[in-house]
Amino acid sequence: MLPTLTSADSALEAAFALLLPALAERQGVLLAVKDAASGSYLWVNEAMARWLHLEPAEVPGRTDAELLDPTLVTTLRAAEHTAMSQGQPLTSEHRFERDGDKHDYRVLRLLTPPDAEGRRLLCSAWTDQAAQKAKDAQLRAALEQLEQLQRSIETLRRELQDHSLRDTRTGLYTRAHFDDQLRREVDLSSREHREFALVAIAVDPPTPRVAELGQPAHTRIVETLGRLLRGNTRAMDASCRVDDSRFAVLLSGVGLATAHARVESLRRECATQIVVLDGEELRFSVSMGVASYPHTAHSQEELREACDSALAEAQRRGGNVVTLAGIRFERSDD
Repeated sequence: MLPTLTSADSALEAAFALLLPALAERQGVLLAVKDAASGSYLWVNEAMARWLHLEPAEVPGRTDAELLDPTLVTTLRAAEHTAMSQGQPLTSEHRFERDGDKHDYRVLRLLTPPDAEGRRLLCSAWTDQAAQKAKDAQLRAALEQLEQLQRSIETLRRELQDHSLRDTRTGLYTRAHFDDQLRREVDLSSREHREFALVAIAVDPPTPRVAELGQPAHTRIVETLGRLLRGNTRAMDASCRVDDSRFAVLLSGVGLATAHARVESLRRECATQIVVLDGEELRFSVSMGVASYPHTAHSQEELREACDSALAEAQRRGGNVVTLAGIRFERSDD
């Protein structure tokens, strides 16, 4: 509650009388003082007078019934009665349409103690919520943009990290990252007693025309093979470029027979793929060696050796073929 001012507080009362309207005007607050019993205006500030489409001196003595729409008058009078019955400051919100515009106000109402004549005043301060809600909407939009920016930064960070793990020419994993993947797959398969396959791939010797065109043709073939490997492997698999003409593929959770069927399909796709360079159609083929863990090898090093041996056998046969590493059989002592 506001303090009750006595005659001895006239200087303070005068200061409040000057300060409050000036502050309200700066903040765009509409101020009004009514006779609580009759509901007629006793005083309004300039902002409230403008809202009522009158001059400040024209408002005193009038009521809302003379100035506003009947439906709005009923709503405002009900809120005033509630404030007067509670005997303490009461805040209410009013949303309505007036003169073709939508309004959204928060109104603080305060009933003063009776004066010497028993008259009580109903003071109200109207704050337009439209500006605040516009600021809130701008803040929400700014926060959403910030969150979107953070997501974009995180996506870029992951892309940059992924870029550092991939060969720029083929988009396949680098040798170092592939070796890490292979070590993890060996550990996982050992713990869960499941198999996986390793495939060694080599681009076969070039055709006379590809050899004549040189490095540009070889680069285009390598890029094409990288695209085919990416398109023929699952998210759980891993493909890498080992060197200029060698590649490797890790097929997670796949046995030797399934791996052979999958890479045989890839071999045929490579053999029928048309590579275009400067309008000229080129061809290429690959040799593949397939080994599996733990059927053809019992360690990571043995797996690599078995895979390389199978690839060498494919190349010895003239290329454009898939060969499988031999399955090792443990001899048991009776």
